[in-house]
Amino acid sequence: MRDREPRPAHPRREQRQSELRVFGLHACLAVFQRRRAAIRKVYLEKDRLGALREVIAHCVANRIGYRMLPGEELEKLTKSQHHEGVCFEVLRAPLQSLDDALAAIAPAAPAWFAWLDGVGNPHNLGAMLRTAAHFGCAGLILPRDAGLGLSGAACRVAEGGAEAVPLVGIDATESAIAQLHQHRFALLATVVRGGDDVFAAPMPKRAVVVMGAEEAGMSAALQARCDRRIGIPGSGAVESLNVSAAFAVFAALWAAQSRS
Repeated sequence: MRDREPRPAHPRREQRQSELRVFGLHACLAVFQRRRAAIRKVYLEKDRLGALREVIAHCVANRIGYRMLPGEELEKLTKSQHHEGVCFEVLRAPLQSLDDALAAIAPAAPAWFAWLDGVGNPHNLGAMLRTAAHFGCAGLILPRDAGLGLSGAACRVAEGGAEAVPLVGIDATESAIAQLHQHRFALLATVVRGGDDVFAAPMPKRAVVVMGAEEAGMSAALQARCDRRIGIPGSGAVESLNVSAAFAVFAALWAAQSRS
């Protein structure tokens, strides 16, 4: 029997995978300011014409399609009530390599990354991107095969942070850790129990804050490869903070200590 020829990739499916619907005013304006060449189509409510006048002028000048839609149609398009009257279809930004992310940091300069091990909730990811942008994070590190990626909901919650903080893709954990150590970064495993009190122990000037999944936490293997375990002590009334809230605490503490 003759072997079947592999089917060619479906062009429309490939296009869908390479594109993303970004919605929310600040999220869309951030795309326009940083990656306007990535915009493929614009949808907006009539009431947004004033705020998006420059965007529409760009569309006209570059023959990019735009349509005015009522709010209920935008809700169907974005699958969200929180579209804020605008949606862009854009090309996804490629994952940055760890080599490039490290090369962008001056030798010995204070810097920090976040390493996400299984964090998948889009609202948590969006909140973490917003926090990361506010505190100058060099990038969110994630395995290329983890399936974690930006969604429209994550971009909206990030309020522009998704365009300010690169997602850094890694292929192998051990080689990534070796690279980070070579550049004098310490990996800090964030844990609920058994870690150093983050308010009492100083954080390193060059840090990688490793955050585990919302329920399962980080893998035992990755935790074992980290240089320190840190935690946020509390009243005990609840077991722990939400992952995005905990992330904000670590980010703020690193920022405050790196300036001292």
